[in-house]
Amino acid sequence: MVRVVVTGIGLVSALGNSLEDSWQNLLSGTTGVKLHQPFPELLKIPLGLIGDKPSDLSTLTKMVVNSALEDAKLVAPLVDCAVVVGSSRGYQGSWEKLARQMYGKDTLELSLKLEDWLYTLPQMNALAVAREIGATGMVLAPMAACATGIWAIAQAVMLIQTGQCQRVIAGAVEAPITPLTICGFQQMGALAATGAYPFDLHREGLVLGEGGAVFVLESADLAKQRQTKPENIYGEILGFGLTADAFHGYQPEPEGKGAITAIQQCLKRSRLRPADIDYIHAHGTGTLLNDRIESKIIQHLFPPTVAISSTKGSSGHTLGASAALGVAFALMSIRYQTLPACVGLQEPEFDLNFVTTAKETKISQILCSSFGFGGQNAVIALSK
Repeated sequence: MVRVVVTGIGLVSALGNSLEDSWQNLLSGTTGVKLHQPFPELLKIPLGLIGDKPSDLSTLTKMVVNSALEDAKLVAPLVDCAVVVGSSRGYQGSWEKLARQMYGKDTLELSLKLEDWLYTLPQMNALAVAREIGATGMVLAPMAACATGIWAIAQAVMLIQTGQCQRVIAGAVEAPITPLTICGFQQMGALAATGAYPFDLHREGLVLGEGGAVFVLESADLAKQRQTKPENIYGEILGFGLTADAFHGYQPEPEGKGAITAIQQCLKRSRLRPADIDYIHAHGTGTLLNDRIESKIIQHLFPPTVAISSTKGSSGHTLGASAALGVAFALMSIRYQTLPACVGLQEPEFDLNFVTTAKETKISQILCSSFGFGGQNAVIALSK
């Protein structure tokens, strides 16, 4: 089997404009979640904004892709590279602006926007990455709700392992702070009123955040061929599990059957046992239902000693990008042999080994989980 390693990471989040800044703020227990009122017609709510106003998808994508290439010491054009960059919302913000203009008075701006509407189709962000880096290989643009980030990495791994390419730029980016997204989650009763508190007895719901993480994935042979130093390799992708609940449009299957199967698939493909996992970067959205079911799944499959945390209390829930951010933070955990805290967790509802403050410890294997609307389950195993 072809081994796949991570040689570069680009990340931007409410915690910082770079991977290192976000990581350091995460370790210090900082949260990027603050009260904002980005739209005058809507009330203030907690959000994980990167700046003072909602970000642009194209801008965020360029930031993380350029950072990943610089981190991996690669220079465009990368002709033989594939691109797998996903998003669950894509250019929804642009479409909402266009709709508001159509019913407004700014006809000049409307005419300019209509000329460019093709550039806002779901696959266009991934294609823009390919143009930016001169990649003429395969381009994929997965959309799998909150599981998008891991789906993207899994697709990239399959491309490398099946010999279709040796290098892939893969990840997910999200700019979901829009009136429709906010109102939609509010109507569902899923949004928190004061902050993000994963697995806490008094958790209120999810907090929307924006950001993205993109990875340079390479075959171990290619990394060796271009003399990548071992200390510059973040880790190896051991395996993954991808399943669907086939149950409901937005509620998870009550017993977590699909999620359990995804975890079991991932462990089997990675040749790991539950006891081999040192740390689980949990989905941990802070919603009543998700945290309860996810906790039951962990208790069912893993020994009570496995360390657990979710970073959404710091970054907010970046929807399609959340799994990519989770993988990036997990790889940093491996690099620095340090577990990030479950920020926002004060009074755990569940009997699990939660990380309440960042701590140094021996870490060899990590599992990252992400469970998206529609019952899309994605799990990935990482190692040193």
